[in-house]
Amino acid sequence: MKIWTIANQKGGVGKTTTTVTLGGILAKRGYNVLLVDMDPHASLSYYFGIDSEELSSSVYDIFANPSGLSDDKVLDCLCPSKLDSLFILPSTMALATLDRSLGNQIGMGLVLKKALQQIESQFDYVLIDCPPVLGVLMVNALAACQKVIVPVQTEFLALKGLDRMMHTLKIMGKTLSRNFDTTIVPTMFDRRINAAIAAQKQLLLDYKEQIWKGMIPVDTRFRDASQMQAPASIVYPKARGVFAYEKLLNVLDSD
Repeated sequence: MKIWTIANQKGGVGKTTTTVTLGGILAKRGYNVLLVDMDPHASLSYYFGIDSEELSSSVYDIFANPSGLSDDKVLDCLCPSKLDSLFILPSTMALATLDRSLGNQIGMGLVLKKALQQIESQFDYVLIDCPPVLGVLMVNALAACQKVIVPVQTEFLALKGLDRMMHTLKIMGKTLSRNFDTTIVPTMFDRRINAAIAAQKQLLLDYKEQIWKGMIPVDTRFRDASQMQAPASIVYPKARGVFAYEKLLNVLDSD
């Protein structure tokens, strides 16, 4: 089971879009895919029409009772999507309380990793959508994964957020005694805007070893797909944004 975490400490850079679109492409290719919503804002959950506040269980329940985890308990928290092979582990606003209530307890940084180990025979890929805040949720997402995907909007304010994220990965790597396999993904690229072109060039200069050499373009089909509560890769398979994510996935999966 491959586990990829999509993370950035700046919001609005395309984390959820990246998670949903890559997940949809993988499901379309015949893989069993789980999308994990670790953001209390629950954008990923709402994308698929899931109101986790009305559910009997969510990812919060995994953290609330980590000692009682079993494959059945984890599977009971999952929600189906319109695709037979794509499932969602939904978020809830209660996740926002975890740093205060559980953050100081020993072993809380490995809860998600242990939960996913319970169901590793059920899924080929797990994609984790992170909150834009360093805390117990992001720590869990990073500790659980084999690869980190960092979407970054091609504008200069987003580059500052990327600096913070890369610093966080360096600190976390020392704590976990590992180096993160990291791919930076330029998003929302508009070749008509000089600032976007300049930001893309700066990214290539500053992170030439870790950056994907392509870019995800601005594409209104992503917004249209969200209104249909389905990945753009399913409802608009020929969209230029989907084509870009197809190329990205080929690179990610070749490592």
